[in-house]
Amino acid sequence: MTVNEATSRAMSNGHHHRHEVRGKTTIADSVVASIAGIATRDASGVYAMGGGISRTLGAARDKMSLSDDVTRGVRVEVGEKQAAVDVNVVMEYGYPIPRTTDDIRSGVSDAVRSMTGLDVVEVNIDVLDVHVPGSDDDSGESSRTR
Repeated sequence: MTVNEATSRAMSNGHHHRHEVRGKTTIADSVVASIAGIATRDASGVYAMGGGISRTLGAARDKMSLSDDVTRGVRVEVGEKQAAVDVNVVMEYGYPIPRTTDDIRSGVSDAVRSMTGLDVVEVNIDVLDVHVPGSDDDSGESSRTR
């Protein structure tokens, strides 16, 4: 039996033979920041991310480029096996902040761990503002996440 026949037979039986191949995987901070930003935006009650001038400039940039920077308001420190995440959020009025921040922490931790294998040691959240519906102009609408 040739090697190809043995491999085909093992794969057709549902068994995948994997031999160890050495190498190093490096995950860029920007990858972890993107994952954390998307997970944060998925939490109910998050209106926008980033603070003050960052959010204003980001909203203008998003309008011009028709894209949204998922890393706005996210800072990460990534080591070989661990990551720490800081996020800045604007909450939607009426959502309980403690419950929402718990949801953000678990969502970010789960997403980063499942996609990268990194252990998330902390997720620090700065709630910078509360958005009251009808209180902003059109420029704030482009940064709306929920």
